[in-house]
Amino acid sequence: MLDKLDRGWRVLATGISFLTFGIGGLLLRVLVFPALYVLVWQQEKRTKAARNIIRLTFRSFVGLMRQLGVLRYEITGLDKLERGGLLILANHPTLIDTVFLMAFVKNADCIVKSNLWSNPFTRGPVRAAAYISNEQGTELLEACIASLRAGNNLIVFPEGTRTPADGVISLKRGAANIAVRGVCAVTPVVIRCDPPTLGKGEKWWHVPERFAQFRIEVKEDIPIQHFIGAGQSDVMAARHLTEHLQHYFTEENQRHA
Repeated sequence: MLDKLDRGWRVLATGISFLTFGIGGLLLRVLVFPALYVLVWQQEKRTKAARNIIRLTFRSFVGLMRQLGVLRYEITGLDKLERGGLLILANHPTLIDTVFLMAFVKNADCIVKSNLWSNPFTRGPVRAAAYISNEQGTELLEACIASLRAGNNLIVFPEGTRTPADGVISLKRGAANIAVRGVCAVTPVVIRCDPPTLGKGEKWWHVPERFAQFRIEVKEDIPIQHFIGAGQSDVMAARHLTEHLQHYFTEENQRHA
C-alpha cells in the first residue's frame, strides 16, 4: 500500500513539476523578457542576462523536482565547467538532460529545435537567449563555431535525440564537425539515470517504482589534435572523431549498466 501511495504521489508530483515548468516559461515570455528588452538595450548584455535568468529558472525547476521526491541527483567534475568556450557533448537518456546541463553551465548556448521557436511556452526564453536554431542549414556549423569563439559554452547532444529504450547509442557527425572545423577540444558529460525514466517514447506519468537517481559526471577534455593531424581532410577527421566518441559513450554507458 505504501509503495502504491509513493508511486501515486510521484506521478502527481511529476505532473505538478511539468505544469510549473510550462507556466514558468509562459510567465518568462509575457512578463520577464519584455521587461528585459525595455531595461537592457544592448543586445549582448540582454542575451547574457536572459541566459542567466534561464539558468536560475532551470536550477529552481530541478530543485523543485528534488523537493517533491521525483528525483535525486549528484554532479561530479562541475569545476571543469567554470571555463568558457567549451564544446560540451553529452549522452541523452532522458527528457530533462538539457534542463540539468543548462541549470549548471554558465553562459550556456545550445542548438534548439525549430518547433520550440513557435511554442508559446518556450519561444520567449529561446528568442531572448538567442539560442541557435537547427533550421539554419549550412549556416548552423558556422553559428556554432562563432558561439564558441565568443566564449559561450555550447551544449550539444551528438545523438540528436534521446537514447532509445534498448540503450544503443548512435552518434551523428554534426558535433564532431563543430569540434574539427572549430579546432575545439570536446568536454564530455556522461548522464546516468537509475531507474530509467522520461526516456524516448515514454509518457511522463510512467514513473519508475522508486525515485530516479541522476548521476552527471563531467569528464576530462578530449583533445582533437590527433584527429586533425597528418593532413587528413575535415570530413575524415570528423568521421574518426565520431567513431571515437561513439565508442567512448557506449563504453561509459556499459561500464555502469
